[in-house]
Amino acid sequence: MNGADAGFRGGSAQVAKDAKPHGVSVSPTIAVVIPAFRVANLVLGVVREIGPEVQLIYVVDDACPEGSGSVVQAQCSDPRVTVINRASNGGVGAAVMTGYSAALRDGADIIVKLDGDGQMDARLIADFVGPIANGQADYTKGNRFYNLEGLERMPRVRLLGNAALSLMSKVSSGYWDIFDPTNGYTAVHANIARDLPLAKISSRYFFETDLLFRLNLMRAVVWDVPMQARYADEVSNLHISHIAGEFLMKHLRNTFKRIFYNYYLRDVSIASLELVLGLVLVMGGSAHGIFHWVQSASLGITTPAGTVMLATLPILVGLQLLLAFVNYDIGTVPRRPLHVTMNAVRRSDWRKDRDAS
Repeated sequence: MNGADAGFRGGSAQVAKDAKPHGVSVSPTIAVVIPAFRVANLVLGVVREIGPEVQLIYVVDDACPEGSGSVVQAQCSDPRVTVINRASNGGVGAAVMTGYSAALRDGADIIVKLDGDGQMDARLIADFVGPIANGQADYTKGNRFYNLEGLERMPRVRLLGNAALSLMSKVSSGYWDIFDPTNGYTAVHANIARDLPLAKISSRYFFETDLLFRLNLMRAVVWDVPMQARYADEVSNLHISHIAGEFLMKHLRNTFKRIFYNYYLRDVSIASLELVLGLVLVMGGSAHGIFHWVQSASLGITTPAGTVMLATLPILVGLQLLLAFVNYDIGTVPRRPLHVTMNAVRRSDWRKDRDAS
């Protein structure tokens, strides 16, 4: 990934990629990716919490100035652990994608991502893996907003910031039924991760949100998993005030891309017409009303009621059409797990190859 991998070290055995056809596994091979940056005093505790249900663990040192990877190499004897040292700092997204690539290469079926700061309870891994292993979801992510009591421990600035980011993410990603988009506790099926355009996904703090946008374009099913975050003495590198403008622009970009791809490039539906007509009527009515309001104000006369109605009626009809589009968009949230279909196709291809041989 980005040519930044300096090397591998660890005790976990390589799993041959051709040992089994993709998706044919009674007990899935689970991998955990831990991006490590400025977590030298915390990452070992995260590794120790990971239970026996996990077969592969990747600690990705993202050119950490504290040498988080070196700490794991020197003090961790867990044979499942592999430390990957990136030559340069690329951000949390780049570190995760490096881990994804390693896990896919080693034959993982489901890949879980844990932060190295100890805020995520590793005992919940089964909760994230379960819906994917059972064929109910392609991707799962944590949601810290389910338990109202748990929210009392969340810093107020972070609480408000996440609420705002969640609303923007619903619009840009198309997943109207999920919340807490910046939550980094995630799991993904290997078939989905394998088909993601990893090189195009944002490599820094917008990573989780941009990933949701890419998953929607694939029509992957995403589930929220209730969880509680643990806040102690760790210092967050994410400051809402620093990334608000950047996130807003990227959300707008992804919104336009998603709507264009889903409603005009790959398919055309009644919602495609509702959006265009709604925008035309709202903008046309607004322009008509503003023009006559300015003209009447400059002449010092009252705008006729008929003129007001000619401006108001298109706006009202246009808003109704836009609301109908949003309602249609909400109703098209993916519900059919993609990796199940992919497994069936690949299993069929594997059987054909086996019979032919």
